Amino acid sequence: MADAGAAVPGPDGRPRCPWGAGPPDYLEYHDAEWGVPLRGEHALFERITLESFQSGLSWLTILRKRPAFRTAFAGFDPERIAAFGEADRQRLLADAGIVRNRAKIDAAIGNARAAVALDRPLDELLWSFAPPRTGSRPHTHAEVPATTPESTAMARDLKRRGFTFVGPTTCYALMQATGMVDDHLVDCFRAQ
Repeated sequence: MADAGAAVPGPDGRPRCPWGAGPPDYLEYHDAEWGVPLRGEHALFERITLESFQSGLSWLTILRKRPAFRTAFAGFDPERIAAFGEADRQRLLADAGIVRNRAKIDAAIGNARAAVALDRPLDELLWSFAPPRTGSRPHTHAEVPATTPESTAMARDLKRRGFTFVGPTTCYALMQATGMVDDHLVDCFRAQ
């Protein structure tokens, strides 16, 4: 019998992290994006924004709404979002295609303003918290942490710079999603 939380076969028979073998949206995200190193200001701002919106919700909900988020938030261009005013805020609050949470919408706009005000590129700042690759991988989902000292330091630094909705758990999810850490299970085909 396999360990609880160990890699499981997906519909094609390849072993995957348990969460990635489920609905097609998860399968595609797991196979093509999660844990793949990601660079670029717009791409990283998208991920930090979506991770913030995910807080308290299912990631599947966010994945399915991602195209609407991209449209609503100007392709996640921090400079364009930083210029959003009250009319944009009201437009976002009325947009059923995204998560209509006032605090999270305000955080996205505020985070764009904080990103534009950074003293170095967002890409460089976020990746400065990536831990060194250890070569060891988790065997089960239970071995994957929710936070690390690096994600705690990232959250602290981002908050100091004016970002909100970026706690240590959100930052660790961001690190996993963007390949700063690679938590594919040892038996997952993506770990090969």
